[in-house]
Amino acid sequence: MPRRILLINGPNLNLLGTREPHIYGSTTLDDVVLQAKDHAKSMSAEVEAFQSNHEGAIVDRLHAARGAIDVVVINPGAFTHTSVAIRDALLGIEIPFVEVHISNVHSREPFRSKSYLSDKAEAVICGLGVFGYTAAIEFAARHVKIKNRAHL
Repeated sequence: MPRRILLINGPNLNLLGTREPHIYGSTTLDDVVLQAKDHAKSMSAEVEAFQSNHEGAIVDRLHAARGAIDVVVINPGAFTHTSVAIRDALLGIEIPFVEVHISNVHSREPFRSKSYLSDKAEAVICGLGVFGYTAAIEFAARHVKIKNRAHL
């Protein structure tokens, strides 16, 4: 049975390719998702993608993943630095997750260095540009220990 990966992108990531290209590059979110799906397929895994600018929608999608997804790859965007709700949802669903950021958040404004998720993530990838998604998908597909596959 293929490993199922949920790729979540938070606020403003729908603007990839046009928003601050000097920081985030010119690759669009559609391109990122297509590359993630292709890369996962090459490793006999599946990716389902979700993007929202709304915290509650992300929480709801995480809740819906319970019992259906093996690993979450999440770029929470600005919610990285503010969302206890997303942290609690990730802990509550008990699905391992990988946190990914396009830019090196540690070389930017000081507030971007604080993540509400990193201490619970299986891995944190930042500063690799959109290649970070490829690294995160590969890690999720090959290396993250699945907690319970009985539900699949």
